[in-house]
Amino acid sequence: MKIHLKVNGTDHDLDLDETTPLLWVLRDELGLKGTKFGCGKGLCGACSVHVNGEVVRSCSLPVKFADGASVTTIEGLRTAETLHHVQQAWIDEQVPQCGYCQPGFIMAAVNLLNKKPHPTDTDIDHSVTNLCRCGTYERVRKAIHRAAQTAAEPLATAETQTPSSS
Repeated sequence: MKIHLKVNGTDHDLDLDETTPLLWVLRDELGLKGTKFGCGKGLCGACSVHVNGEVVRSCSLPVKFADGASVTTIEGLRTAETLHHVQQAWIDEQVPQCGYCQPGFIMAAVNLLNKKPHPTDTDIDHSVTNLCRCGTYERVRKAIHRAAQTAAEPLATAETQTPSSS
């Protein structure tokens, strides 16, 4: 079947089995290895990506349901110049231990912050349902709160910066 996807801003026309999970299209057809295989049943969240702005578990989504969609993977969050503020918060809070599940956590966190810019711990617990075998949940919460704070801070510009004293 012919499938059209816009992945991280780039259009792709693919001819493949419509039942192929989106995860394998991203990893095997497009070479985007940041999205991870965890459980294969959509339970753990390691495979989380955004499809048309909504977080989905790509291991259990047949690609036919993403035909014509815009897909964002962990590779698509950063710009050439800078990391996404959630990615930077993950680094600042030293969230990863083994790191395997973290791309999925970051994608879930970005989705949450897009919908609720200042989440509570309860909001985080209800929205970010990914699993981490290393148990980094407290650091995940701290990073999400940090990212929310960072996103709320205005960017410094030449007009707002005060000259340093010499």
